[in-house]
This record gives sequence, C-alpha cells and structure tokens, in this order.
Amino acid sequence: MTDLEKCMESLIAIFHRYAKDDGDGKTLSKKELKKLMETELPTFLKTQKNPKTVDCILQDLDHNKDEKLDFEEFLPLVAGISLACEKCFVLHQKKGKQ
Repeated sequence: MTDLEKCMESLIAIFHRYAKDDGDGKTLSKKELKKLMETELPTFLKTQKNPKTVDCILQDLDHNKDEKLDFEEFLPLVAGISLACEKCFVLHQKKGKQ
C-alpha cells in the first residue's frame, strides 16, 4: 500500500475502534467522540477555550440529528483540522526560508 492508502486505512480503523465501544460499531456517540478526541487529538482539545467543544462539534457535524456521527459525518472534522495544520505547516516553511 502507498503512504496515502495507509493513512486512509488508519483513519477508517481509528474511527471504527472508537465506534465499537457502545456495541454499535458504525457511529460515534458523544462519549465515543470525546474519547477519540482526548486520545487521538489531545493537542487540539487542549487549545480549545470552550469546555463544550465536543458538544459543539457533534452538534455541527450531526446532519441527521441522531446525536451520533457516522463516518461520513466524522470526515469533515478530520478535514478541517488537517486544513488548519497544513496552514501552520506552510507558515513554518516560509519562516524557515527567511
């Protein structure tokens, strides 16, 4: 597998690892989302000023309003954080060239 294919496989595996905690395996409950973020995205959570960050994320991404995130609803979270990280990456590259 290519590096990108491995990354995609890891993303899928991580989602399902946390989604199975309540026996469902296909969606993340609020509790599962919080555990995933605390374990897999601790730096992101620590930088948030709102103590209800997980609640806000769940509310924003839960398009069908079932109070759970399926994989399709989860992906915008990963994409959004990745975009923010890429901007930081580019800024650091520019500073290194100056």
